Parts: sequence; structure tokens; C-alpha cells
Amino acid sequence: MSQSGFWDDSARAQTTMQQLKALKSSTAKLTELVKAQADLPDLMAMAEEDSSLVAEITAELDRWEKLLDDLELQALLNGPHDQAGAIISINARDGGTDANDWAEMLMKMYLSWAKDQGFEAALLDRSDNDEAGINQATISIRGPMAYGYLKGETGMHRLVRISPFNSEGKRQTSFAAVDVSPEVEDEAEIEIDPEDVRTDTFRASGAGGQHVNKTDSAVRLTHLPTNTVVQCQSERSQHQNRDQAWKMLRAKLAQLAEMRREEEEAAKYQTKARVGFGSQIRNYFLHPDQRIKDVRTGHAMGSFHAVMNGDIQGFLDAYLAWRAKEEGLGGIGKQGD
Repeated sequence: MSQSGFWDDSARAQTTMQQLKALKSSTAKLTELVKAQADLPDLMAMAEEDSSLVAEITAELDRWEKLLDDLELQALLNGPHDQAGAIISINARDGGTDANDWAEMLMKMYLSWAKDQGFEAALLDRSDNDEAGINQATISIRGPMAYGYLKGETGMHRLVRISPFNSEGKRQTSFAAVDVSPEVEDEAEIEIDPEDVRTDTFRASGAGGQHVNKTDSAVRLTHLPTNTVVQCQSERSQHQNRDQAWKMLRAKLAQLAEMRREEEEAAKYQTKARVGFGSQIRNYFLHPDQRIKDVRTGHAMGSFHAVMNGDIQGFLDAYLAWRAKEEGLGGIGKQGD
């Protein structure tokens, strides 16, 4: 970073900064635990001499144990793209206007989680529903191990509540689909033949001012061999949207490659492949009581609003532990049990 010309390539510099942040996130915890191990005999001696310190020392031991748990979970983030940023696509599914509202709630949930983690988040694409909520949205989240933590969110999210859009106050079940892809910065890592990609331009439908609405600034890319479609309309210029759409396309193709790799590994060891995009992974209830439960891990929380405000780390950790157990890694399972 101290070399001259480091900031000449802004995109590459930002990638290096993210790598540094990820490394510091792990090494800082490890350094603290090594120091804690050295301090432990002195703490135990102090507790034997002064019983009033026992509660304080016990709390410190609990904190160290939490750090160790975090490091054990991070050790599971060893996929080829786990250290990358995440691109999250959220689509309203069955449930009418309630589903559109639910999709927007999920989008805000992930943005709140990113803010709590100190991560960078950006809206790449958004299509608003005429009545309420969104038809779909795509956001990017950059931070240490963002994709590694969030990739388990891929799947169907189900909400049960009294509908705010039903005049009779009936209970409504709504569905929203979440898909998480790794943000691949290195173009050489995912090679795409330009002849395999169809480019369409259209007028942006979201916010952006008169300039966006009057020009065909939005870009849609279709990768013909895999029928993978991405679009971006968040930027003012067509050039910027095209660059971002190509990043999104590389992310989608990287995700497909990783899913194929996991399916091959599952077949080799006769284990269960991870849950895919179309599968229901979590239930959210606001009626008759507040509770959220993950279908795969069994992890549950009783505060709906806390989860909607971004308190989802417990679900992310539980998924990592569950996946390790499914893959026969063992040794790490407290968070998911």
C-alpha cells in the first residue's frame, strides 16, 4: 500500500484494502487469544487470592471463549470465494402485495446487518411495486468474509403475519427468494466469452432523476449458455451500469461453478448437497406469536423486530456449524445445536 502508484488503479486498491481488512479481522482475534492464554495462570492465581474477582474473571473467560468460537467458525470459511464480497438478489414470490412488502423488509434486514458489521453496502438494482414494497432488488455487501457468511441465506424465506394490506385483517403467508453470489473482482478468474452474452438497454424504472428516466441507461445482460440474466440501473450512465452488470454476471457464474463443485463433492462422499435457491430455508412468524426458525439448523429467535433490524448473525453462525456437521467435519456445532 505504501508503494507509489498503489491508488492509480482504484478498483484494485479497494480489493487489496478488503483483503487487508479480512486478514486483520482474523489475526486480531488470534493475537488476543494467544495473549489470553499467557495471562490465564495469573488470572487464576488472582481469583484464588481474592474471591471478589471471580465474577469479573469468569466474564473475561466467557469473552475469550466467544472469540475462540468465532475463530472456529471462520476456519470453516474456506471456500474459493468465501473471502469475497456478496451480491444479494431478493425477489418477491407468492403472496401478492404482502410478498412485495416482505421482499423489501428482507432487503433492509441485510442492509442493517451490513451496517452493524461495519461493511460497505450499495444498492445495484431495484424495481418498486406500484402498491408497496419491491418486485426485486440487488445489493452488494463488502466486508471480511461477507460471501462466506451470507451464502447460506440463499433460498426461500417465508413470512406469516396479519396482512396490513387486507382490510379484513386475515393472516397472510408470503414468500421471497434470496440468492447470494460472490463478488468476483478478477476478470481472469471467471472468463466469459463476449459472444455468449446478449446486451439489452432500457430506461431505468427506479429513482434517479430526470436524466435516468429519459435515457436508456439501464443495462441487462443475458449469458446465453446458462440463461443467466442480470441487470443494473442504479448508476446514472449506461457505461457505469454496464460495468456493474458485468461484475454481477461474473458473480452469478462464480456461484454456479461453486454449486457444481459442492454437488460433485457431495456425490463423491455420498453426503447431502447444500440447500439451493428454490428451497425454503427459514420461517418468520408475526402471528400468532413472534418467532423465527431456520428449517435446516433449528436455530430460532423470539424477537421478529430484532431480526428485521439486522440481528441475523446467530443464523449465519448456525448455518456454518450445520454445514460442517453435514460435511462430516465435526468439532464445531454449539451454535447450531
